[in-house]
Amino acid sequence: MTAIRLMAVGSAPLAVLDRLAASLAAVFRVSCRVSTEVLAAGFAYDPVRRQYHSSAILERLEGLLAGSPARILGLTEFDLYVPVLTFVFGEAQLGGPAAVVSLHRLNEQFYGLPPNQELFQDRLAKEAVHELGHTFGLRHCPDWRCVMASTHSVERLDLKGAGFCADCRRAVDAG
Repeated sequence: MTAIRLMAVGSAPLAVLDRLAASLAAVFRVSCRVSTEVLAAGFAYDPVRRQYHSSAILERLEGLLAGSPARILGLTEFDLYVPVLTFVFGEAQLGGPAAVVSLHRLNEQFYGLPPNQELFQDRLAKEAVHELGHTFGLRHCPDWRCVMASTHSVERLDLKGAGFCADCRRAVDAG
């Protein structure tokens, strides 16, 4: 893999993208750059659910790579869903180049609590690494401490570690 490209989908604060890029570059040991382009996401909006369909966003993100060997991670403030779930923190193409993460439910304010920037950054880093891990072909890990453990609640996200277990790390390094 040559690089990871981060892109705002709809809106995402540039400072958040920049901080995440530095974190991902260290974890994946590759160049990570923030794109100045913004992907408009109106095409993915479902007015009945008042959410954005993450799979539709993934398809559009993949199209932006135009055959490049890079991976692309979209970040958005929109609430994401897939039809079988109420919401998702993010989604990725298993073994593909594209992933998307929503900031929406990672903020404490969503849960009626005061802001906690450190906790928000920790959650975002975990979710971004998790979704990018799927682009390396990693499935959900049975080790609950591994960043690749499945998480369907923010409490589970907070409990798991920020890094890969030994098996998942080997797979990322090989891919």
